[in-house]
Amino acid sequence: MGRSALDRTRPREVDWRFDLDLERGIGNKSRQRRELFILYIYIFYIFNQVKEVLIVSLAAVRIVLVEPAGGLNLGSVARIMKNLGLRQLVLVNPKCDPLGSEARQMAVHAVDVLEAARRVMTLPEALIGCQRAIATTGLDHTSLPVQLEHPRSALPWLLEADSMGKPVASALIFGREDHGLTKTELNHAQRFVRIPTSLEYGSLNLAQAVAICCYELAVWQAGEQRISACGRGESKGTVAEQPNGSASEELASLDMLEGYYQQLESLLLRIGYLYPHTVDSRMEKFRRLFSRAQLSATEVAMLRGILSQMEWALHNVPF
Repeated sequence: MGRSALDRTRPREVDWRFDLDLERGIGNKSRQRRELFILYIYIFYIFNQVKEVLIVSLAAVRIVLVEPAGGLNLGSVARIMKNLGLRQLVLVNPKCDPLGSEARQMAVHAVDVLEAARRVMTLPEALIGCQRAIATTGLDHTSLPVQLEHPRSALPWLLEADSMGKPVASALIFGREDHGLTKTELNHAQRFVRIPTSLEYGSLNLAQAVAICCYELAVWQAGEQRISACGRGESKGTVAEQPNGSASEELASLDMLEGYYQQLESLLLRIGYLYPHTVDSRMEKFRRLFSRAQLSATEVAMLRGILSQMEWALHNVPF
């Protein structure tokens, strides 16, 4: 006998009995399956959360190229960046057309990285908003009075989260194809890496250097992903120990530090501590000192307040 329209909207009794059976009788195995299903959903959720951390962390790193001159190199850099999950490309006073035929030819499916690249005139502009910066150099330790580190030990510092667990805006700086970064430009970085090469021929192509460093970043981040997925609460990594800033305060941005350095230099020249012919070398030492300290935004504000009070006293208090 056929069911009425109203009857057809009601679930059959056998459906209800089946649900009750799940809870009662044959319910043990079914509950186990349901619990396993919930566990799978949880694991899938955690995996995607970790995947998001990977994407966000790498996306927080700017690849900064200072005066790139070759379109082929530029396109190759865009391609390797997209291959490994980096998206921020900043070009400082480029000497070639970033959207020219040579760059597009080498970028292949990474033309969108070239199109989104930000162009600025100076390195300080490229670093606005960044809190950490590492510069690459082909010079050895005998040419620079700084500690040169291996990319594998230094670069993960760019991906380390702040005290609140949030990604930190950071930059990886590469110099010109023919002579790299000047000493003045190196002063804008806090740490320095040199890719080990053969003594027979140590000069790397720009795109090759970018590829090696991006690969090291991606490999380290992937390793952190696997460790986090296994439940490690705190990163111990392979990064060399660095002095940490305040555990509860945000690190000062590089443009904030640059403002402090300019104010400090002006005041020290005014009181005669610095002389015009030695100002660059002396200020370089100050920059190294404060880079090691990893000052917080609050600490930079405090130091600038001291300088401002000294400037006021020089102008208003008779000596």
